[in-house]
Order: sequence, then C-alpha cells, then structure tokens
Amino acid sequence: QVQLVESGGGLVQAGDSLRLSCAASGRTFSAYSMGWFRQAPGKEREFVATIRRTGGSTYYADAVKGRFTISRDNAKNTVYLQMNSLKPEDTAVYYCAATVRFGSRWYLKDYEYDDWGQGTQVTVSS
Repeated sequence: QVQLVESGGGLVQAGDSLRLSCAASGRTFSAYSMGWFRQAPGKEREFVATIRRTGGSTYYADAVKGRFTISRDNAKNTVYLQMNSLKPEDTAVYYCAATVRFGSRWYLKDYEYDDWGQGTQVTVSS
C-alpha cells in the first residue's frame, strides 16, 4: 500500500495554469503506475491521465490532451499534473491514484487503481 497526498489546487481564471503534486509514501513508488482522476459536482469520477512506472509513457483523456501534462520524479516519490489553458469545465476535485498492475494496455478505470489520495479542489472561473 502507498499513501498519497495531493496539493496545488486552487481557484484560477479560465486560461490560467496550475500544477498539482501528489506525494507518495510507503512502498516503493517506482513500482506503481500512477493516474490522475477528477470528479465534478454531480458527476462520476473520470480518468484524466496516467503514467507508467518509469515515466516513459503517458496517456490522456481526450478532454485534456494537449493542455495537461503528467510527469513523475521517482527520486522524489512525486507525480505531477501540469494543467494549462484551464477551462471552467475542468472544475473538479482532482485525485491521484496508484496501481500495481502492469502490462501493455492503459489502466483508465478507477477500479483498476489500488490506492487513492484525498483529493484537491480545482475551480476555474469564467
């Protein structure tokens, strides 16, 4: 099990940028593929981005592709989500998650992740 703590959320205007961080502790961070999910009020939690254990490959939801970048620093046990050109529809609670699953396919469902942070609120005003 790995413990995850997100930070970096806040209130911004449309077009602004934010960088979310997720610090991990517990088991070996580099053993986990990491993901970011978000949940807007009244909506189900949805996949945002994921990164493989070594950080060499990433995958994004269509809604954020080209605007968001996921990265990780295994030496710092941290995964990041750089969010640019933010839109009001990006408003949500953002969660980072860890999975020990590995393979050739991408893990895009929340039930495929084993450990979760508490979430950080991102609010984008128009």
